[in-house]
Amino acid sequence: MIRLSSPTLDQLGFRLHADDSVLIARQDIEPGTYDGLTVTAPVPRGHKLATARIAEGEPLRKYGQIIGFAAREIAAGEHVHTHNVDYHEFQREHAFGADVTPTEHVPEAERATFQGFVRPDGRVGTRNYLAVLTSVNCSATAAKLIARRVEASGLLDDFPNVDGVCPLTHTLGCGHSGAGNEGFEVLRRSLQGYAGHPNVAGLLVLGLGCEVNQVKALTSDLALPEDMPVHAMTIQEFGGTKKTVAEGVRRIEEMLPMANAHQRRTVGANKLSLAMECGGSDAYSGITANPALGAAADLLIRHGGTAVFGETPEIYGAEHLLTRRAVSREVGEKLVDRIHWWEQHVQADGSSINNNPSPGNKEGGLTTILEKSLGAAAKGGTTNLVDVLQYAEPITDPGLMFMDTPGYDPVNATGMIAGGAQLLCFTTGRGSAFGCKPAPSIKLATNTPLYERMTDDMDINCGGIADGELTVAEMGERIFQHILRVASGEETKSEELGYGEEEFVPWQLSTVL
Repeated sequence: MIRLSSPTLDQLGFRLHADDSVLIARQDIEPGTYDGLTVTAPVPRGHKLATARIAEGEPLRKYGQIIGFAAREIAAGEHVHTHNVDYHEFQREHAFGADVTPTEHVPEAERATFQGFVRPDGRVGTRNYLAVLTSVNCSATAAKLIARRVEASGLLDDFPNVDGVCPLTHTLGCGHSGAGNEGFEVLRRSLQGYAGHPNVAGLLVLGLGCEVNQVKALTSDLALPEDMPVHAMTIQEFGGTKKTVAEGVRRIEEMLPMANAHQRRTVGANKLSLAMECGGSDAYSGITANPALGAAADLLIRHGGTAVFGETPEIYGAEHLLTRRAVSREVGEKLVDRIHWWEQHVQADGSSINNNPSPGNKEGGLTTILEKSLGAAAKGGTTNLVDVLQYAEPITDPGLMFMDTPGYDPVNATGMIAGGAQLLCFTTGRGSAFGCKPAPSIKLATNTPLYERMTDDMDINCGGIADGELTVAEMGERIFQHILRVASGEETKSEELGYGEEEFVPWQLSTVL
């Protein structure tokens, strides 16, 4: 009889750092003895297994960093998760700028290119939309009716360079204080960022008429190129919804020939600003898709481009890894200041930063916000942190940027696109469905089972890293090349499905009155 040997620990799981006290399960692990380690209960795929005894109160380490503290003694071979792990604060050394290194840029003659829409003022778009931007929720339905009527008419068939009419609607614009209020200014900044977005060729701003966020005031504040057509209307001014929709359609039709005159031209990758998002995360997010996206961001930055990521509550506990790469103490302290703001923000709400991991995150193996943050921060790659931006603040410099945003996916993405990012890469381990017009969204699956289960939604399978087929660097190169193709017009899965209009969600900070 041939006796089959048990799998080794290396075959069963990942040890991400020599200092780690846990192993990440590559597959469901059944009770048994492996390499002398006795597993006492089932450990689901992606979850953690203690490799040695951990005393009560002792820190648990993954990625070589603290992800929580033992709520009680944890035996070697025991499943490590929410039932035996506590979260609490601990001292972190920010060491501003300690790991700053010169960025090795690719020589200009060798830099990557893509086919983009070059605007007269030098901005470059990856898509070519006409947008209907609402000042207030009350005009949202009329905006959608205008866009649907134009698209249903078949008129766009005559204008092949126009990607569509994009209604940008939201739930805000009234019932709160006006100018000078933080929430109002965040809303205005978001609307202005979308109005002047490189992927927008022409603009119709639509309001009700009596709202706090007045259309006239909004459009007078827009710093748009002189040759960009901007139309402003209110429903009350035009005598109701039907008349407004008819006039809105006429004005969109008037802009179509101008928008169609924009054509794709070869431009350098230095003209790209990439937004990076992770949602529906699992334990593989920080092992496969996020570090691979970070490697792609490194490549884009070496070619002169820009990468921006946010979700401040989801880098909480990992911010010290970013401050070490801050180009100046001032930049590092800007990040720490935002961390402190969030501490006060959640305390005032009677909440906790550790409430962030969702039920799906925990089912996927993530236990605390510290663990989730360490995986999320991997999107930031390895280059220097050039600046820390406020929500929806314009992205003006090349290199790696961090934007202060909530972790909620549509709100985070809205801020970065308002800042000027022309496309977004979105990593997911549980299977997030997402789009973000007017910018295309590239979906990256963290594991092969997800990619195979939701292949109609996923653009790239990063599970090959966990499967041993590709290195992080090789997957990063694949992602970078895919970014260039999408920037040049290749359609993403979310675009094929029609996602992107409901995901314009400016951060609501105002008190609703």
